[in-house]
Amino acid sequence: MMDNTVHILLLEDDPAHAELIQRAFENRGGEATLTITSSLAEARAHLKNSKPTLIIADWRLPDGDSSELLSEENNKSNPPVIIMTSYGNERNAVDVMKSGALDYIVKSSESMTDMPHIAENAIKQWQILQQQESMQLALAESEAQFRLLAENSSDMISRHDANGIFLYVSPACRIILGYEPEELAGTPITALIHPEDAGEITALLANQSWADITTTISYRARQKNSEYVWLETTARLFFDKTRQGREFQASSRDITERKQSEEAVQKAHTDLQEAYDKTIEGWVVALDLRDRETEGHTKRVTEMTVKLARILGCTEEEIVHIRRGALLHDIGKMGIPDEILQKPGPLTDDEWVIMRRHPQYAYQMLSPISYLKQALIIPYYHHERWDGSGYPHKLKGEDIPLFARFFSVVDVWDALSSDRPYRKGMPQRDVIEYLQKEAGRLFDKSIVDIFIPLIASTRK
Repeated sequence: MMDNTVHILLLEDDPAHAELIQRAFENRGGEATLTITSSLAEARAHLKNSKPTLIIADWRLPDGDSSELLSEENNKSNPPVIIMTSYGNERNAVDVMKSGALDYIVKSSESMTDMPHIAENAIKQWQILQQQESMQLALAESEAQFRLLAENSSDMISRHDANGIFLYVSPACRIILGYEPEELAGTPITALIHPEDAGEITALLANQSWADITTTISYRARQKNSEYVWLETTARLFFDKTRQGREFQASSRDITERKQSEEAVQKAHTDLQEAYDKTIEGWVVALDLRDRETEGHTKRVTEMTVKLARILGCTEEEIVHIRRGALLHDIGKMGIPDEILQKPGPLTDDEWVIMRRHPQYAYQMLSPISYLKQALIIPYYHHERWDGSGYPHKLKGEDIPLFARFFSVVDVWDALSSDRPYRKGMPQRDVIEYLQKEAGRLFDKSIVDIFIPLIASTRK
């Protein structure tokens, strides 16, 4: 049923036929408006002031052939036209359809009675045609915009089939890769990719249901002169009706300078880290030269502390700080006078007061250096004890930082195991017995329990 927004213009010079068609619309019960004219002149006058939804026109009219109306109205924005005739034949039908008629009807009582149904179907067909034309125009406009953007973009715009074959590539490929667009057409993108980078793209092409329909990857692409440049490509996958990858479109830009800058920054960072570590090692050598008594101690405790840190699950970033802290654990002794530091025998009480200042000296020396902030934990706190009897702050239990808690176990283990001028090193079994005895009093018992299996087979 047609609603009241439908306006039909009927051109019919036979009053009986016009009345039959009008009655058919009235009997249909719709609210469509039907305007009847009996000549081309009347129809043209009506069309100047009104645009009907559909025109139904008798072919032969008193003042001419309704095909004239078709030539005047043959525009997709104008209303569709159905031609009626009492003298139908195949050739006439072909002619009027070529002229732009939507349909061709041979007059009969049945066709005129069924005209509301014919008109309704014609309007639906016309709407479908209009939608298709709009879609085609939108597609053409989209394609034109794509071409305009692609042809003028400094990025290389490309289209590829599901296997990565170039279907289209923008002129920017001349600057980025040195190829003419037609040279790349039909070429697989994998042929241009550095062998070391090909795996990721090959895997991406093999998987036709990307987790994300848009992805960005970086890789090295071979130029026509056989040199490689770094490209950053953002690709979008387009699917067919079965949700399988049909093709993908990509935008690629040259990021070689950015990559070179990143590599330069990374190298500078690595060089700086190496310089830091060499500086630390230099400080340690200077301390060893002053304190011959403990020669080799720093190297041993550093290696063992790193092993223990890995067992305890410390991250590689944490281990960098732990290693530095272990190397620097006695750096504060640089502030201890030679007569105390190099004394061959036991220290007096007053000398111990001075010796126990070395963690604070370490803090004064290292705290202004920002990159040693985490490493400072070991030099500053490694003489604290689980029961609070240590120094310099008399911290207890888990108030003592973890790095310092496990380093203190390693430090005591090596000190007891090593020879000194005034005593021989203790046997390993005696050292283990001592650590077990003091676990929970001087040391964190959970750390001692982990450390003992690590050293059980170690011989000093």
